[in-house]
Amino acid sequence: MCSSDLAAQNAEAEFYKGKTVRVVVGFGPGGGYDIYARMLAPYLGKSLGATVIVENQPGAGGTTALNRVMAAPPDGLTLMLVNGLAAAFSQLTDQPGVRFDLGRLSHLGTVSASPWVWLGGPNATIDTPKKAVEAKKRFMWPGSGPIDGISDGAAFTCEALRLDCRIVMGYPGSNEAAMAVTRGEMDMIYVSDTSANNYVKAGNNKAVANMGRVKSRFFPNLPTIFEALPLDADQQWIFDLHATAENLGRILVASPGVPAERLAYLRAAVKAALSDPQLVAEGEKTQRYIDFIDAEPTQKATLNVVNLTPDQKKRVQEIVAKAEAK
Repeated sequence: MCSSDLAAQNAEAEFYKGKTVRVVVGFGPGGGYDIYARMLAPYLGKSLGATVIVENQPGAGGTTALNRVMAAPPDGLTLMLVNGLAAAFSQLTDQPGVRFDLGRLSHLGTVSASPWVWLGGPNATIDTPKKAVEAKKRFMWPGSGPIDGISDGAAFTCEALRLDCRIVMGYPGSNEAAMAVTRGEMDMIYVSDTSANNYVKAGNNKAVANMGRVKSRFFPNLPTIFEALPLDADQQWIFDLHATAENLGRILVASPGVPAERLAYLRAAVKAALSDPQLVAEGEKTQRYIDFIDAEPTQKATLNVVNLTPDQKKRVQEIVAKAEAK
């Protein structure tokens, strides 16, 4: 490290010394994002030499908080743990109230990302994607809202595989939705692999496919959707886009325009915190897994999702609209 780089690093360390850094969570206390933020805070505080506090700002599924972070001063003192998939699709589908641009935020890295899994009922005879395509029947999928992971995941799956589907909204969350599949009220559900693992281990559901190109740690022998069926270019694009958005996971961002030297220092501190073996072990113990991805690949993946062509963006909007209409 040259003397000028060292001087810059020392200046940034001095800036953070004694400062308070806020990690904003767009949901109320006690949820997954809140728990992750509070687990990370002391490790990040140690890396930065600052006091790190978690600030809950619930409203509009995280949109209200993200709008505020977008407009916050670019001083590197306001961070947010963001649901990357929901934020990206809210932006792409021009949801009411969205005033943020996920691509313009200062990206600090991915904290964790869960692959998603297609599940059926415990006694379902249609237990592979091939059987679903060949069944020529209507499939019922539960959801809670158009951009909640389970609903848009179902919509993208049905669009790609050209399945006849009805997505039934109104379930409070994935637990209630999965139970509807267990009881036979619904046919299929699209959930994160951590939830899928719990449901399958309990005997309540049966795994059908990994839905991205990377297999889940919990279902290493389960074929991916790309392995289960021959897919044409359009089908691959649909699945790849949704999987890329899923892989954004829980991303950590700061407001746009943080000066380059401060951003570099902040990114290094985030990397040190999320690579701390003690934090990783704590996450493993509580099933709050740390799957750190550095800032640059996180930002690249974000841009790949939100910077679509007008035709591609329209296609995404049409797919999500189908989920809303059913």
